[in-house]
Amino acid sequence: MRRSLGSADFSARPGMGYHARFRFDASAMHFSLFLDIFNFIGIFVFAISGAMRGVRAGLDIFGIVVLAVVTAVSGGIVRDVLIGAIPPQSIRDWHGIALAVVAGLLVFFFHRLFERMQYPVLLFDAAGLGLFAVTGTQKALDYGLAPEMAAVLGMISGIGGGIVRDVLTAQVPVVLRGDIYASAALLGAILLLGGDWLQLPAWLSLLLGASCTFVLRTLSIYRHWTLPHPR
Repeated sequence: MRRSLGSADFSARPGMGYHARFRFDASAMHFSLFLDIFNFIGIFVFAISGAMRGVRAGLDIFGIVVLAVVTAVSGGIVRDVLIGAIPPQSIRDWHGIALAVVAGLLVFFFHRLFERMQYPVLLFDAAGLGLFAVTGTQKALDYGLAPEMAAVLGMISGIGGGIVRDVLTAQVPVVLRGDIYASAALLGAILLLGGDWLQLPAWLSLLLGASCTFVLRTLSIYRHWTLPHPR
């Protein structure tokens, strides 16, 4: 794999001139910033999906905010534990949880605006699914996992929050109902790896993987596509 900019050792490059090293450092910094933006957007939209589920379940403000937070951070925590990033990012850095709390409060006070969408929970969930699938895959690569296992960890990052949200609101998790859900997350992770293999710009690979996951998941919602069931 050519790209592991998030954890690269920039000093260990003998023979690299100052200007080349500066350009490499700047490229890594820009990619890290882009990855952080993707991650925070994923946290925000996943938190909205959790908070909207809380509204529909009749929870109070505390329950809505708690559901927003656990939906937003559960997948990332599971991923970090599995790759050895201890303590998990969501625990080391308060910004993600704070963002999820803000999203939960926004939904609590303005939930009627979100209800105007046809599938508010599922659409915001689809956006979070795509974003977390690619950022989870990239972080797994940065921690030295093989591409195949990085894709699995990316899928887990994407589906973890939705599973916890559904379980806490006494529903069968969407990933177990035959919906195109985990498979959409896995597709996004594989596309990220494909972009890496093709030497595409890192930001383009992330965007391609996240967008395709979101589009596939959204189409499956509106067209009622499902995986095969036993007959």
